[in-house]
Amino acid sequence: MLTLFVGAPGIGILSIYTNLKDMVGQIAGLGIDSSGVREIARAREDVSKVNRIRYVLVVAHMIQGTLALLAVWMMRVSISIWLFGNGSRAVEVGLLGIAVLLGLISGAHIAVLQGLRCIDELGKVTVISAFVATIVGLWAIWNFGEVGLIWLVLVQPLAGVLIAGYFTRQLPKAQFNQMMPKVIWDTWKPMAWLGVSFMLAALATTATLLIVRARITQEMGLDAAGQFAAAWGITTIYVGFMLNAMGADYYPRLTEVIRDRTAAIRLMNDQAQLCIAIGGPILLFLIGWAPCVIVLLYSHELSPAATLLQWQTVGNVLKLASWSLSYSIVAAANAKAYLFLELTFNAVFLVLVLALLPSLGLEVTAVAFLLGYAVHFLVAWGIVRRIHGFRWQRLSLVLLAIYTGLALALLLLALSSPITAALATPVLSLATGVFSLRVVLIKIGPEGRLSQRLTRAYAYIGWPINGTS
Repeated sequence: MLTLFVGAPGIGILSIYTNLKDMVGQIAGLGIDSSGVREIARAREDVSKVNRIRYVLVVAHMIQGTLALLAVWMMRVSISIWLFGNGSRAVEVGLLGIAVLLGLISGAHIAVLQGLRCIDELGKVTVISAFVATIVGLWAIWNFGEVGLIWLVLVQPLAGVLIAGYFTRQLPKAQFNQMMPKVIWDTWKPMAWLGVSFMLAALATTATLLIVRARITQEMGLDAAGQFAAAWGITTIYVGFMLNAMGADYYPRLTEVIRDRTAAIRLMNDQAQLCIAIGGPILLFLIGWAPCVIVLLYSHELSPAATLLQWQTVGNVLKLASWSLSYSIVAAANAKAYLFLELTFNAVFLVLVLALLPSLGLEVTAVAFLLGYAVHFLVAWGIVRRIHGFRWQRLSLVLLAIYTGLALALLLLALSSPITAALATPVLSLATGVFSLRVVLIKIGPEGRLSQRLTRAYAYIGWPINGTS
């Protein structure tokens, strides 16, 4: 729908706004939301310590966000010239500083909820804030056109502040009467020290994406930037939504057991199996039906983005496989290893795009995405094996082999015979979905009415669920 209002150039502009906001937010946040989740998870039984961390997270993010807002506003003209080639969007760039401040405050409240494993509340924050942002943003674009894009960027973090703040206020009240400056500093300093490495890792990804988008805009124009943004958006939104939802519980749980090597390895395998089993059938569907998905979610104007989406979706299979491994590095507070891991993807992706974009065109961004995550997966496996003695369980390897092989085969079929791929896709998605659903039921157990009914259905067809793998 957004494409109908602002076209491919508008999608490109929105992606640059969002990318800039994320990059500045990551720098200003210093990664203390991630380290704060870890500290809260470790101190869940110590109410006074949790309260102290809660207070420091909110205050620090407010101060850091205010400084970021001022910096963006003062540099708005220079940033606009760098990104768009002129200063015509300087006001919109300056207003992104407000989105950064709101995003950091929202992130502080979300970190508290995640550290305390308030999963239901986190889900409500995500869904409601996205819904509000969509409604208000579309209204603004309907009335103001391209100028209304900035509203879309501002409203979501504002909604996050209001909704996440409401839920954190329902938690036991924090006591601040003894929060002297030295106590605040002693609480903030270790979180910032650990968080800086996480911030640099996140910043590398955001900065890489911003550089790539700016290069595409300069080399090929806003239409090409819009095509890249459309494919990237679909690629990251589905996988990102799923991983964020699963990570809300997985990260604090893994932090609690990370020193127990056996328990940590078992949890990492379980999480990898769930990720691949849940995400795999949808990723296969995206590969085969990418042209339809692009037209349905955007418009015919962006149909060239389908090929990008297909290549990137194969890369997402490897991203799902490496995700549970990378979180173990964070939970173990091995900041240098995590930074190195994240730099591997960004280095491969950025170098390939900058070197080959002029000669191979936009499609090189998708190929680079796939190769980047192939390297990322291998490096993550090696690091976690060295740190934790990690070993894949048989079921993990089976799932990885099935979905990687099918994704590559379907990609080749889609590139050579799109109609055949579109016809084969529902069959593959359904067959793998039946297999994956059984894996999920094995992992979660027969809890709840729906799980019990599905378990009986598998027994009825002669494929009973008798235990765990």
